[in-house]
Amino acid sequence: MQNSITVVVVDGHTLTRYGLTRLVSADAEITVVGECGLAAEAPALVASVRPNVVILDVALPDADGLDLARELRDRYSDLGIVVLTGQSGDGVLFRALETGVSAFVGKTAPNPEVLGAIRHAAVAAASFTATGLGPALARRGQPVLTRQVADGPSCATLSPRELEVLSLLATGMSVPAIAATMFVSLSTAKTYVSRLYEKLGATNRANAIMTAMRLGLLQPELSVSA
Repeated sequence: MQNSITVVVVDGHTLTRYGLTRLVSADAEITVVGECGLAAEAPALVASVRPNVVILDVALPDADGLDLARELRDRYSDLGIVVLTGQSGDGVLFRALETGVSAFVGKTAPNPEVLGAIRHAAVAAASFTATGLGPALARRGQPVLTRQVADGPSCATLSPRELEVLSLLATGMSVPAIAATMFVSLSTAKTYVSRLYEKLGATNRANAIMTAMRLGLLQPELSVSA
């Protein structure tokens, strides 16, 4: 049976590339079709093999990985981009979100989380998922979603289901996870997300969150539960 998800790995460490290839090879539905160690090599490789997903490190030997992510996003709107990083701190997470990547994963993340990020990126390239996004927003002093909707025609156009989707997106939940949480099919969840983006004039999760903040759909919370 042909693999359904193809992946290119861009990482300056040979052992990391080898480890990712071994991890992915254990999954019958995902395969690595190319790898390279430099940002300068990545665009030609991606153009040649046209993968569903690119996994790249933030710190590449010859460039900032997020600059490469931006270049790839500008060229391929439907390309899943997973950022893998050993860097800690909220700053790099927010940079990744604003760059338009599909998923943000730490290099110490459990294997199922890495595979889940790849699957998310393959089916929902325009949305963003990252463990700990909600707490990071709170630490930054950004609003997190509440059930209250601000007055105004733009806010009133969102249905209860779309507000629910927005709340789940704001926590960093992937589209497949949203489907499971809402007890709907993956295609239905993708439709909800697409309609939400259209109503907010957004192209990805980062745009949707920022727009929702400006519209008053996101309100400050005094505390965040664990």
